[in-house]
Amino acid sequence: MEWTFKNMELYLKDLTPEVQEKAKEIAEKLSKESEYSEERIIKEAIKRAQEWLYNAEG
Repeated sequence: MEWTFKNMELYLKDLTPEVQEKAKEIAEKLSKESEYSEERIIKEAIKRAQEWLYNAEG
């Protein structure tokens, strides 16, 4: 499945553009590696993207 903003629109609307892009990247990877539902993939991707940003900021 190709992950696009459209797939995740409602979940991403309040996130920064950096976190949105990272979440889409992570979601695409998770969709290929796991059998999670789309909703679970999206939530996990957002969580990881927010952690990524937090760690990147120091």
